[in-house]
Amino acid sequence: MYCAAGDFYIDPSRPVPRAVLTHAHSDHARPGHGRAIVTLDGERVFRSRLGDRAPLETLDYGETVTVDGVRVSLHPAGHILGSAQVRVEYRGEVWVASGDYKTVPDPTCAPFEPVRCHHFITEATFGLPVYRWPSQRVVFDDVNAWWRTNQEAGCTSVVLAYALGKAQRVLAGVDASIGPIVTHGAVERLVQNYRETGVEMPRTELVTDGGGRLEYTGALVVAPPSVPGTSWLRRFGEVSTAFMSGWMLIRGARRRQSFDRGFPISDHADWDELLAAIAATGAETVWVTHGSSDVLVRWLREQGKDARTLKTSFRTEAAADRVDAILPDSTS
Repeated sequence: MYCAAGDFYIDPSRPVPRAVLTHAHSDHARPGHGRAIVTLDGERVFRSRLGDRAPLETLDYGETVTVDGVRVSLHPAGHILGSAQVRVEYRGEVWVASGDYKTVPDPTCAPFEPVRCHHFITEATFGLPVYRWPSQRVVFDDVNAWWRTNQEAGCTSVVLAYALGKAQRVLAGVDASIGPIVTHGAVERLVQNYRETGVEMPRTELVTDGGGRLEYTGALVVAPPSVPGTSWLRRFGEVSTAFMSGWMLIRGARRRQSFDRGFPISDHADWDELLAAIAATGAETVWVTHGSSDVLVRWLREQGKDARTLKTSFRTEAAADRVDAILPDSTS
């Protein structure tokens, strides 16, 4: 997305002189920009992904910077640590690009705040009425019960979750008193970023090459979704695997995967959250991108909204995690 008046891009897919980045997932934050504006909350995870020398300019939530006469500010998106909506104001006209967002409470990041605007660009990753998230407390109760059952059976529970955002949310939501929690290197370095930013995390131990099977029996292992079938996973002996994703809400999606369990934990807005967030902006025009954009646009038009589809280039968080798992010390 390009702002001509300010000559900058939002979440550009290629290196540009000036960028504004909504969050540090690799499908939104690419390396190589001449200058990138990010949230202060997200600085550590951005540098973990983009490199210590990345030319970042940080803003507090709500702080405004002027770029060639365009007023730019960042506002909480509730997606992951440091995620932001981008508010752009020029000559009295206000646009807001949501980036990825959710509105349900999450102790690992600042909560979503609706921003009034004339034009709202929203994601629609789960933009279908079938996607309505169950109570997250109920879901985590199920996760804890699954962990206890595995522990009693003498096997290791392996949680597969995106290394940035989802893994930390899982750690904050499980009952850490059940047993030890160990992490894959790609997860652990980002857990440390969260701790350094002031987010409370339970005690974790990094999985080491020297760890034996008995050492991990009954533990909860948190790793990226790319580890099944690798030698890294075989060190744990008998395991039960669970995938944490909004896609797991649909039974067919669970069946197609080779996981023992699927828990519907998503860092994206569901159908009701999308509609509520759009309404709260008061926007005259709604632009919809990612996911089921055509369905959401059609529904909004039926309600009398001026809604349009916006095509953008992106790759998924799953692809980003494959990079992290292969190159756990990668800065990209």
